[in-house]
Amino acid sequence: MQVLEIGGVKIKPGETKRIELPMPPLYTDTRMSMPVHVQRGKRDGPTMFVSAAVHGDELNGIEIVNRLLKSKSIKFLRGTLIAVPIVNGYGVLSQSRYLPDRRDLNRSFPGSPKGSIAGRLAHLFLNEIVSKCDIGIDLHTGAIHRSNLPQIRANLDDAETFAMAESFGLPVLLNADIRPGTLRQAAENLGVKMILYEAGEALRYDEYSIRAGVKGIINVMREVGMLNKRQRKGHKISKFVARQSGWVRATESGFVSHIAQLGDHVNKGGVLAIIADPYGTELSRVLCPEEGVVIGKQNIPLTQEGEAMYHIAYFRKPDSVAEHLELLQDNLVLDEPSIVY
Repeated sequence: MQVLEIGGVKIKPGETKRIELPMPPLYTDTRMSMPVHVQRGKRDGPTMFVSAAVHGDELNGIEIVNRLLKSKSIKFLRGTLIAVPIVNGYGVLSQSRYLPDRRDLNRSFPGSPKGSIAGRLAHLFLNEIVSKCDIGIDLHTGAIHRSNLPQIRANLDDAETFAMAESFGLPVLLNADIRPGTLRQAAENLGVKMILYEAGEALRYDEYSIRAGVKGIINVMREVGMLNKRQRKGHKISKFVARQSGWVRATESGFVSHIAQLGDHVNKGGVLAIIADPYGTELSRVLCPEEGVVIGKQNIPLTQEGEAMYHIAYFRKPDSVAEHLELLQDNLVLDEPSIVY
């Protein structure tokens, strides 16, 4: 194993170090840095990054990384784990998805050392972290007032990436196209295999999503040889790949009574929600266009005409997906209690 260098700091096999990568300061001349935890095993193995808060209001991933680093499961590690709990510190400070230049970091890769603040941050993360890894897991949530069912998004047509996605242990795998400017595109260009974990809502901790995330990352580490494999406890979770998904939008503006919930199996023509005026008079029923499973939904009971309300994934056997989501929840209950602050 060679010496790894990040931000000018050298980390030898068997060492654990915490590094602060300098970022552009705030207006007040307050210093800013990206926290990086590097843990290297004494034995050879893959180098993997786990990143959170690329969008500053997506907080679940921060807690997932914290619990991962405290887990006894990663004590005897092969290879190297690079954990970055907060990529976009500016967004976390302002509780915003975006950066001070109003750009989305996950549309700014590969970035530039002479570009906007988003471009500089993208360049820093890509060159100091991602380029030194073999594989990666990026942690996300839904937007403000929207929740995502725990799911993996990845290029499932790539065999190695599919094996990582499958080993995470979730029923829902979404074959997602790679968008220009995203971290996934930049990683793929470098030959880094990467999956994206989506779960929960912005600016909220969701215990179910956090526990599923920690367990899933450890499962992937076992799959790629960073940790010893062991027999899994609980029910066997089947994997269901969706190659199509879509948002169902509000047909009227008004007050929403949600009928369908995250993880529900919904039928074509089924009622997802009822929209009413301020007096309670029904204005419209939001209907499901095709049979599928709800993997994302609006939480706030207010909507404007045309607003995205339900994200539906389409499977061949959506009723089976819903059954295995219940098994996943049972398995998480069987696990040892997670740390709660």
